[in-house]
Amino acid sequence: MEYNFREIEANWQKYWAENQTFKAVNNLNKPKFYVLDMFPYPSGAGLHVGHPLGYIASDIYARYKRHKGFNVLHPQGYDSFGLPAEQYAIQTGQHPAITTEANIATYRKQLDKIGFSFDWSREVRTSDPNYYKWTQWIFIQLFNSWYNKTSNKAEDISTLISVFETEGNKNVKAACDEEIEQFSSADWENYTEEEKQNILLKYRLTFLSEAEVNWCPALGTVLANDEIVNGVSERGGHTVVRKKMMQWSMRITAYAQRLLDGLAKIDWPQPLKDIQTYWIGRSEGAMVSFNIDGFKDKIEVFTTRPDTIFGVSFMTLAPEHELVSKITTPEQKDVVEAYIKATSKRSELERMADVKTISGVFTGAYALHPFTGKKVQIWIGDYVLAGYGTGAVMAVPCGDERDYAFAKHFGIDIINIFDGVDISEEAFTDKEGSVIANSDFLNGLPYKKAMKTIIYEIEKRGFGYGKINYRLRDAVFSRQRYWGEPFPVYYKNGLPQMIDKKHLPIVLPEVEKYLPTEDGKPPLGNATTWAWNCQTAAVVSNELIDNVNIFPLELNTMPGWAGSSSYFNRYMDPSNNDEFVSKEAVEYWQDVDLYIGGSEHATGHLLYSRFWQKFLFDKGILPVDEYAKKLINQGMITGTSAFVYRVEGENKFVSKGLIGDLKVQPIHSDVSFVNGSDELDIEAFKNWREEYKNAEFILEDGKYIVGREVEKMSKSKYNVVNPDQICEEYGADSLRLFEMFLGPLEQSKPWKTSGISGVYSFLKKLWKLYIVDGEFKVSDDEPSKEELKTLHKTIKKVEEDIANFSFNTSVSTFMIAVNELTALKCNKRAILEPLAIIIEPYAPHIAEELWKNLGHTTSVSTVDFPEFKPEYLVESTKVYPVSFNGKMRFTIELSLDLSVQEIEDIVMAHEKTQEQLQGRTPKKVIIVPGKIINLVG
Repeated sequence: MEYNFREIEANWQKYWAENQTFKAVNNLNKPKFYVLDMFPYPSGAGLHVGHPLGYIASDIYARYKRHKGFNVLHPQGYDSFGLPAEQYAIQTGQHPAITTEANIATYRKQLDKIGFSFDWSREVRTSDPNYYKWTQWIFIQLFNSWYNKTSNKAEDISTLISVFETEGNKNVKAACDEEIEQFSSADWENYTEEEKQNILLKYRLTFLSEAEVNWCPALGTVLANDEIVNGVSERGGHTVVRKKMMQWSMRITAYAQRLLDGLAKIDWPQPLKDIQTYWIGRSEGAMVSFNIDGFKDKIEVFTTRPDTIFGVSFMTLAPEHELVSKITTPEQKDVVEAYIKATSKRSELERMADVKTISGVFTGAYALHPFTGKKVQIWIGDYVLAGYGTGAVMAVPCGDERDYAFAKHFGIDIINIFDGVDISEEAFTDKEGSVIANSDFLNGLPYKKAMKTIIYEIEKRGFGYGKINYRLRDAVFSRQRYWGEPFPVYYKNGLPQMIDKKHLPIVLPEVEKYLPTEDGKPPLGNATTWAWNCQTAAVVSNELIDNVNIFPLELNTMPGWAGSSSYFNRYMDPSNNDEFVSKEAVEYWQDVDLYIGGSEHATGHLLYSRFWQKFLFDKGILPVDEYAKKLINQGMITGTSAFVYRVEGENKFVSKGLIGDLKVQPIHSDVSFVNGSDELDIEAFKNWREEYKNAEFILEDGKYIVGREVEKMSKSKYNVVNPDQICEEYGADSLRLFEMFLGPLEQSKPWKTSGISGVYSFLKKLWKLYIVDGEFKVSDDEPSKEELKTLHKTIKKVEEDIANFSFNTSVSTFMIAVNELTALKCNKRAILEPLAIIIEPYAPHIAEELWKNLGHTTSVSTVDFPEFKPEYLVESTKVYPVSFNGKMRFTIELSLDLSVQEIEDIVMAHEKTQEQLQGRTPKKVIIVPGKIINLVG
């Protein structure tokens, strides 16, 4: 009876699908456990063996928790909006929905082949109107809310309007735009409806504003910071420039402190928490106003070191700062404009990271020092960002490295305000160790005392105030793309209006072209039926817009993070058409108990989703304000790339060992052309591409040997291994065990297909434990102590490993157990039944087949996990070394229950003792129970 893994795996995958084995129900009588994988994007390339790593780990945990009596929710779906499908549509004209559907079909087939215990009845897709209806609904909730700093939560906009109606905005403490004029209740009453709407936009949690964005002309869209690598678009490597555009934004800054505080109560990796802490960037300092010589305008500066204000020797504005064009002198106009144009081509991330390049231009204008009245040059420099703080810096070169380098480069004075410190070579940045000098009333004060004193003086003199600031900025929420969630927004007299919930979803219209329009509007500008009829509550032809009841719809779409910011809550109740999630469902499932995914999502997904969670909690929609109790970042499975070496300037390739002094260009070869001995299949390589067809190959010992290098597994590096091939050759259970066996879950590890044969051999050896004389048989005989010891040792270790997510050592434990039981010739039901259950989370297909052959009619996945009994690991005997004058002569196995005298009697009577003593009586018998026996003299 052979181990036919292909037949076994196909049968059980069919069984699970037909019987919905892993379908979760809201069973209030069982404790819940929610295991989640990060939302996958279904790319056309499908999965490679690196992708399932986290899925296998989460699946092991989900299956284990079912064995432990939990009602497990383990859903899966697709983050199916996105730029790749849209770019493909632009290139081919094929609708992104068709591309996405094909990609999902490939993904689903591959996922099913690996045997995951997903509850597919809860599948969601962000591009499904039934799903994005609720993303649109959440957007409307945000639009109709404001953040009350007094209650420290989001509230309905109607409560703010009530305050305006009774007392104006003088006493309102809200997260809002920086510059809002005060008005009374009488003023509010006299405002027009449009004026009121414009004021409310300054308070809403999602709002329209002109924002500096990363604009990619080639892609025709705005990009998030994490979509830009080395100053160009991650997809396609296109130029990105900074540009001001009217955009929807999310007022995430309202939640900055709560996002920081919440990190303390979730079990997430510390490096990930550190990234979020840095991104939020809380700092304490002061806002200070500097007058501008010859202008009524002021430069507002936030500084964490107001105690160094007497060291200010110049000001630096971000090139995009609104005052630059106003204050620049005619003499400096050309150089300033040229600098601004050059800077617009660099992303914010690039500007932040580039600490070596020193560049800037003098505007010709001067600020006035608020304490001394001295003139201070105003420069622009790209190391200052418009979106961080106020976009202006009071430069104190003696105390800041970048200011110091800037001043040295441009020959600007450096004033030393630190007592007893030499700044001739570098800035002094040790704030805790500083004592202020050359600073009037601050002279002689240490850092903390100087901070309190200066903030008091700034506030007293009326040109500033103490403030807590955050690096975090409001998140731009518009994209100039087609393939994304449409906004539920139409415009009346240029002002945004929300479409009522009962008319959702607003579905993406058909368009002829997926590029922006000729006049620069987003792709939805190509739609001919994209206007809102308020009377009929329907989308109608654009030609009717002049009608009194018909208005233009929003042309932008939502960004990629919109659909992924609350998908985990929708999984709790995905078929509910009336509510985002029912009270019953959300009160039962509450939150995610275990979330597994990549660390690259630290901000782009995890920060934004925490913001949405806190908002929905404030609104009473969700019962908890953090959605994932525990998060694990799985490491990367890397690929071993293969390189061939082309001689520079020739169509000639030289084998690795013959390169010598030759100048060669390493080129990636597809790893499928290379065997286990690093030998290239030259004909396959030649036929791969036309340019290599007539290439010459210089061989060593008749072979072309490639170079090898461990890199990220990627289609572009031709080092991808398809899991389908592994499943076909070795089986899904082998793939699952091997991926776990490669190393600790959180660490990166290289893939080497040759290693999987050992795991496959183990599974065959496991199978043979249950076979007697070529047939599947088990004995009902009582197991021996050794067999029970092996079983319970395995139960204990595997439970400990799963609790610690040490899945790699579990695989080793299984191998040891099977080796020991094979040596014992064990075929006892009392041992082999629980063994099948223990291995099920890791290798579910073989476990199901063994369970069925053991005579059971239900899935092994539903069975209780075997109970560890420590008594089976307690040693009842001890093999003692028996020594004579310190030299061990023989061993003897004795019961651990024996007394010292009983041990001595047995040893003295032993024939080997008599041989050693030859009639003599030992002077001393030393016995340490459980350890040693030594006869002396």
